[in-house]
Amino acid sequence: MKILSQEETKRICDKVLSLSRGDECEVKVTGARTGNIRYARNAVSTAGLVEDSQLAVAVAFGKKQGVATINEFDDKSLEKAVRRAEDLARLAPDNPEFMPTVSKQEYKASNTYSKSTADIDPDFRAQVAAYSIENSRKNKLQAAGFFTDSTSFEAIANSKGVFGHQQETGVNFTLTVRTEDGRGSGWVRRDAGDVNKFDAREASDVAIEKALRSVDAKALEPGRYTVILEPAATSDLLAYMFGSLSARSADEGRSFLSKKGGANRLGDKLFDEQVNIWTDPWDKDIAVTPWDNNTYLARERMDIVKNGKVAALDYSRFWAQKQGKRAVGSPGNFIMAGTNKETAELIANTKKGVLVTRTWYIRMVDPQSLLLTGLTRDGTFYIENGKIKHPIKNFRFNESPVTMLNNIEEVGKPVILGGDESPYKMLIPAMKVRDFNFTSLSDAV
Repeated sequence: MKILSQEETKRICDKVLSLSRGDECEVKVTGARTGNIRYARNAVSTAGLVEDSQLAVAVAFGKKQGVATINEFDDKSLEKAVRRAEDLARLAPDNPEFMPTVSKQEYKASNTYSKSTADIDPDFRAQVAAYSIENSRKNKLQAAGFFTDSTSFEAIANSKGVFGHQQETGVNFTLTVRTEDGRGSGWVRRDAGDVNKFDAREASDVAIEKALRSVDAKALEPGRYTVILEPAATSDLLAYMFGSLSARSADEGRSFLSKKGGANRLGDKLFDEQVNIWTDPWDKDIAVTPWDNNTYLARERMDIVKNGKVAALDYSRFWAQKQGKRAVGSPGNFIMAGTNKETAELIANTKKGVLVTRTWYIRMVDPQSLLLTGLTRDGTFYIENGKIKHPIKNFRFNESPVTMLNNIEEVGKPVILGGDESPYKMLIPAMKVRDFNFTSLSDAV
């Protein structure tokens, strides 16, 4: 599949808009080319290239709206999609929360494309697999990994003059390495927009080392412990919080950001003072499209948490109008301030604690406190006097990221996480947290 240029998507969007008979019309054209290689038990199982493209057109008559999608871009197919959307709009009931399409926006360009990533070929993917397979065999271990690389484009337009076109690249790598008897397991994850920032050999070595060190895990009594969460473990928990910043949910009493009487906690201090989180579409490491993919509103650089205080909530266009607020594009990335400390330095500064490589199978328990439950996996270790003393059996935990960010003792160096497999791109540090609540043991490795 060809990655369409700005000129090509502009022509398609203009054609669709010219065909519409509705009061207003929105168009989105997307496409992606995704390469992959998957392996298990030290042997490649699948490899390939998946290509897809799609056009979605939304047409409105008053407060009635219909949407149609198609993956053919010739003029006849485009007209068919528009007419289908119009037919659906006429049949639809009025949407009481309907918002007119946005007026023309100014989109400041963001750098989401890397030619090196776009040029990845089957030989490169095979070499990624070879690093972990060969080194695992040498250590009598079993490797199971998945590497993907993607090159994509997105174009948006509407009948009020909005137009944007963006190309994006990214790589995602996960690897689980286990001992032949299944008693030891290590895991690693790496994400990057630019493949030059990805080192397959380094990532594989991390998972191999953890697999070797995690054999003969000892049971530790459940309870509250000082915990060092590696960035991947931290990000899995924080993603739930980032997805719960809705001003409407807070105002309607359905959120950890709610107050009694219909107020929200904007401006309140909920976290430790060293917690600073922001969104920046133009960040050099995790840039995203300068528009919100759902509303087409321009995104902005914005503080989310400032010195522990809630600095911003996410207002939908409908709720912003109802509450007399200004709506901006919803965040596509989240960045948490850290330090230059590696995880090893956090360990060295810990008298007694637990190192968690990965959190897994996380589920919401209580949205109003953001209480989550989940399990540790693939490398959990006991720390004593600044050193990893021995592996320990995995735990189930019940913990809220709100409490976690209020109990921070120390943070490490931020790491790139997220991308095609996550709703957000993130730059998140490892962190040392006190009183993390482990509720029971888990026999799985």
